[in-house]
Amino acid sequence: MGVRATTGAGRALVRLAAGLALAVALGAPGALAQGFQTLAPHAILIDADTGAVLFEKAADEPFSPASMAKLMTVEVLFDEMRKGRLTQDSEFTISENAWKRGGAGGGGSSMFAQLNSRVRLPDLLRGIIVQSGNDAAIAAAEGVAGTEDNFAQIMNRHAREIGLTKSLFRNATGYSAPDQKVTARDLARLAIHLIETYPEDYKLFSEREFTWNKIRQQNRNPLLTLDVGADGLKTGYLEESGYGLTGSAVQNGQRLVVVLSGLKTARDRAAESRKLLDWGFRAFEARQIFAPGETVAEAETFGGERSRVPLVTRKPVRLLLPRGNADRLVARATYQGPLAAPVASGREVGRLKVTRGEQQVLDMPLYTGEEVAAGTMTQRALDAALEVGTGWFRSALNRITHKS
Repeated sequence: MGVRATTGAGRALVRLAAGLALAVALGAPGALAQGFQTLAPHAILIDADTGAVLFEKAADEPFSPASMAKLMTVEVLFDEMRKGRLTQDSEFTISENAWKRGGAGGGGSSMFAQLNSRVRLPDLLRGIIVQSGNDAAIAAAEGVAGTEDNFAQIMNRHAREIGLTKSLFRNATGYSAPDQKVTARDLARLAIHLIETYPEDYKLFSEREFTWNKIRQQNRNPLLTLDVGADGLKTGYLEESGYGLTGSAVQNGQRLVVVLSGLKTARDRAAESRKLLDWGFRAFEARQIFAPGETVAEAETFGGERSRVPLVTRKPVRLLLPRGNADRLVARATYQGPLAAPVASGREVGRLKVTRGEQQVLDMPLYTGEEVAAGTMTQRALDAALEVGTGWFRSALNRITHKS
């Protein structure tokens, strides 16, 4: 087992707490994943609390999201509600465009909303989430941004803010578009964002059915009818991408998120997603390494009354360890440093990452655990002199390294 400190831009020495080194030696999720297989061409299974990747297969290769793109449509609507720009009483008009392209005549899933009718936001959300209505998604896009193209720009801006680095959205429905692509890893990140950021609104994803215009439709998520603890999220299908699903389930307080795509039948989609979840809950055990607020590492400060500040996490640091298996992990705590004083407490400054080979099994933000006030004039002068000296040394070392 190895524990290494790494640097960001600038000088960034980190001392990891010894407890992590002892615990990390116990095992890594990647060890068992080598013997697990799935029919899905694209798949990922993640522990939502820790970000640990339990299984992945072509998780960074792009594919068409189909109706799973509606997860980003819903995220934009949830955000508009949170910011007060939409309320439960907000109404959306079913335009001719939404009715023709997204209604029953469009050939895809539909809420069956009537032309020129007005639909309140709670019903529209259920039309998108439960019924996967393309008419509802288009009406939402037009109501928020005027046109679906404008709404897609908002979707992409939110995607970048959330950290979806390899996904691009072109419409609110998931209809086929040449460059509309997502990855399994990005969809899992989006699912976790929805679950953690909008816990009350997220409950809509667990509703089994919704009736509109006297037409009752079942939620298309097959996991909700299986005894796996599922409470969301969304399915998708296009001929070009096959059958896909982004799902989440909770057992004994542990939440897993599964994403898969490219399956040939809806039956395969249900079976493979259940198989992944069952395996994830059965094959791993969680062990807490640090409690929230406990010092994980220390970062250097510049010009402060103290030379170091503790780095902590807001969530428990847990590792999911294969039952009865052991493997080598490497833990790294990184930050951009040194941190210039004054340093506020609770400021996000770095990341704690645990990897096995090329596979990342944990990635969590690190926050300053205490406040560091500005130091005296003498302390700041000494730190400035030290930084100038070490900066010159680094530049010289880089020149020598590049020449060699």
